[in-house]
Amino acid sequence: MLLSELDVGQKAKILKLNIQNKEIRRHLLDMGLTRGTEIEVWKKAPIGDPIDIKLRDYELCISKSDLSQIEVEVMFEQ
Repeated sequence: MLLSELDVGQKAKILKLNIQNKEIRRHLLDMGLTRGTEIEVWKKAPIGDPIDIKLRDYELCISKSDLSQIEVEVMFEQ
């Protein structure tokens, strides 16, 4: 499943970043989006983009297009 497909409140573990752009990939890795990291979808903008996620005791707001390139394993179904 892709991170962009999760609903608010769902938790998942990051499996893989399928990002071809090296700068964006490095930026996301630097922000803590690494394999095995547990995340939770916290909020979505009214039109669905961007999406707020919680990880490692902080929140990030990331575009849906970037999140659609991250594979996750769902840990908690709402």
